[in-house]
Amino acid sequence: MSTKQTPTYSLRALAHIVGYPSAELRAALPDLREALRAEQALPASRQQGLETLIESLAQRDALTVEAEYVELFDRGRATSLHLFEHVHGDSRDRGPAMIDLLKTYEQGGLYLDPAQVNGELPDYLPIVLEFISTLPHEQMVGFVGEIAHILNALYAALLKRRSWYAHVPAAVLELGEQAITLVDVPEEEALDATWLEPDAFGGCTSKGQQSPDQPQPIQIVRRNTNAAGQHRGASA
Repeated sequence: MSTKQTPTYSLRALAHIVGYPSAELRAALPDLREALRAEQALPASRQQGLETLIESLAQRDALTVEAEYVELFDRGRATSLHLFEHVHGDSRDRGPAMIDLLKTYEQGGLYLDPAQVNGELPDYLPIVLEFISTLPHEQMVGFVGEIAHILNALYAALLKRRSWYAHVPAAVLELGEQAITLVDVPEEEALDATWLEPDAFGGCTSKGQQSPDQPQPIQIVRRNTNAAGQHRGASA
């Protein structure tokens, strides 16, 4: 039986860092940085990269940071934080996969609190990170192994865009004891082409996307707990 401990605080800190850079999140950045430092679960080079990202989010103009975040994560499939976008896109397979993921959460005694996730889907990376932070080490490593190909694809896409956010999926892979490999990132269609409506009588298209919503704070809570211990967030 493994004696290793899941790097809970690091995973939860990463869940927040990759979330929407609201004023609330930026105010919490010093605490998130200290959580990563205190657990010392990441290589020094990765820690330095994450701290550079944190510094960038904290020091740069808030509106610029927010606009760049939306442009990076909500304007294309390659950098989507919804993991099943990378595998299923808009196909019918995404629904059953989402149900299976919810069942996995529930089997772990956790469920998404509708009052907290504000409609966010269960494959949203911050939610996934919060969930795996609750797992025993061996199960956490196994879960990260199952999504390693998606994390590597996200890492490669962010690296191609020269984004410091690339350190987040890379850090998750390292915490989950998975290899970091560069994969080919196909060129995406221009945003305007992706959003074009099909020609009249031309049939339906699977390329269209719903209008991207602003990412919301996330929270996973444990069932059958008392009022004092009900909420289990990713707070650092």
